[in-house]
Amino acid sequence: MQNRIFSFPPIIDENSKILILGSIPGVKSLEKQQYYAHPQNKFWKIIFELFHEDFTGDYTERITILKKNHIALWDVIDSCERKGSLDSEIKNEEANHIEELLEQYPNIQAIFCNGGKSYKNLQKLLGKNFRIPFYLLPSSSPLHTVSFEKKLEEWKRIVEFLK
Repeated sequence: MQNRIFSFPPIIDENSKILILGSIPGVKSLEKQQYYAHPQNKFWKIIFELFHEDFTGDYTERITILKKNHIALWDVIDSCERKGSLDSEIKNEEANHIEELLEQYPNIQAIFCNGGKSYKNLQKLLGKNFRIPFYLLPSSSPLHTVSFEKKLEEWKRIVEFLK
């Protein structure tokens, strides 16, 4: 089987109010050691649009913008075996300790899942009636072929939640 891959540490601080969860980083992200590093992934474009920020490719600035807007970022899966970047290829997965993270950071008010895999896994981990609401958003992956405008419209729920 494939070598085991591992997710990154969470990007979070005591001011975070929203947690966005992906499944586990893809090949390009693992190579660069950055969340959502694939140039066709719309995650960063969506975030910059949501918060009316000037787009940058600088990863440190991207993280600063997340934190400035009270957004935390992590993955549902801690490690797994996977060929390529497809969620459908994930095998022998181990979950991240989401509940422990939420206990450490009590200001998190809602969780938004970037795509179906993270949402389904989170439901299994926390149960459907968890104390913090969680929502499914369309995946920012280029493999999810919904238009950018449609994705952005759905992702606007994050901004509504922060008001």
